[in-house]
Amino acid sequence: MNFIYEPWPWYIAGPMIALILLLLLMVGKNFGMSSNLRTLCTLCGAGKTTDFFKFDWKSQKWNLIVVLGAIIGGYVGANFLSNTTAVVLNPETISDLKTFGFESAGTAYLPTEMFATTALGSLKNLVLLVLGGLFVGFGARYAGGCTSGHAISGLSNLQLPSLIAVIGFFIGGLTMIHLIFPILF
Repeated sequence: MNFIYEPWPWYIAGPMIALILLLLLMVGKNFGMSSNLRTLCTLCGAGKTTDFFKFDWKSQKWNLIVVLGAIIGGYVGANFLSNTTAVVLNPETISDLKTFGFESAGTAYLPTEMFATTALGSLKNLVLLVLGGLFVGFGARYAGGCTSGHAISGLSNLQLPSLIAVIGFFIGGLTMIHLIFPILF
């Protein structure tokens, strides 16, 4: 059975996020997704070879439940709470993306020209995905957390490093989309 619901309005979703952050603050926890990779690597035995992974991963197991919830929530949202996986984009944005060769713009969540399994046969796409993943991973580690950790949890806790990181994320995103993306495509 397929139930279709509209997204929750900001005045419901925003206070719910604030409530979760307040609860995390009260129990002395911080929210962020990138730290889970470290926990998963430690759980799989990476601490035997690298000091970075030598820590008490059991103190972070609650955060692994957050990852599981995000995966399950994404599946439920995509398969039961929406009638399409397409992102609603401005028609002008769709037109611009199509000039770069992304014919699936506006019809799919991820551009199939880059993320379909057939796209992995292209050396250019493979290099872009690997380099992008390395840059994101390095950047999240260097910044001491990912966008969700800094923008949601860090800013809520009034942490100056999180403000600096979020400003850096925006500068990087704007640079990518306006300067680098047109060169690559």
